[in-house]
Amino acid sequence: MIVLNSHQYPPVPSSPAATVRLIAFTTPQNYAGRLSHFIRLKGWGPLWCPTLAVEPTPQTISAVQHFFLPPNPPLRYFSAVAFTSRTGIAAFAEALAGIDKPPLAPDGETFVVAALGKDSEHLGESFISKLCKNPGRVRVLVPPVATPSGLVESLGTGRGKKVLCPAPLVIGLEEPPVVPKFLADLGRKGWVPVRVNAYETRWRSGVAELVEMMEEECGVDAIVFTSTAEVEGLLKSLGEVGLDWEMVRRMCPRMVAAAHGPVTAAGAEKLGVGIDVVSSRFDSFEGVVEALEYRWNSYEC
Repeated sequence: MIVLNSHQYPPVPSSPAATVRLIAFTTPQNYAGRLSHFIRLKGWGPLWCPTLAVEPTPQTISAVQHFFLPPNPPLRYFSAVAFTSRTGIAAFAEALAGIDKPPLAPDGETFVVAALGKDSEHLGESFISKLCKNPGRVRVLVPPVATPSGLVESLGTGRGKKVLCPAPLVIGLEEPPVVPKFLADLGRKGWVPVRVNAYETRWRSGVAELVEMMEEECGVDAIVFTSTAEVEGLLKSLGEVGLDWEMVRRMCPRMVAAAHGPVTAAGAEKLGVGIDVVSSRFDSFEGVVEALEYRWNSYEC
């Protein structure tokens, strides 16, 4: 259990009348600062309880770099790259940084780089310039609905074209259905999806302090999940200390379980974790925080 400091995101002072709530969340480190920031904006306390370690490795970076290698980079035979996570973008960028020459030729058909919601902010000028000397050849695509299925719809019909899909190599957990379904949906739209394991998602053990906080008069007001893998990681960690989700619910009946979007909510439900709040705006973590506030305000009316 880690209470995030405010080095990157300064805390926002709360008014004397504000209810001080403690919000636990299970995101990997690369997302923790953003979610903590939005929690603090409400005057609440963020409690970071990561259940996953998500990061590229030398092996996964090498796997991505395979598509960039001269003299004839395999990426030149692709029409698009589709990212379903910020970590995938970071791994792709790290792999590009190790290559002397952009893998895409300056001339040719438009190459599409697709990403979800706020993740697209990482597809800036530096990223594009390392991908292709001619930035006009590259089009950044951000679907209006920030889900993998929304990404598929925005890409449209593939007509047999290849799309590179940086994805996680899941270790120690069962792979959630999100990426396999994404690849299958692309195939049904006429694309030829090629998966590359660009980073690893590993289970991160340890919930003893979180459980202790729950036992102390249910000191946690809400727990936020941003992916199905986080939910599975939490359940596995609870099992280590002899608990399951139903036992947690009995220990802490007023704690609200919130999911960042319907994909995460559906995955949690399949794992037996009932979700009380689902954000309808999931292009940003602000959506799930707003959904929590709406829930509590509605109950207070």
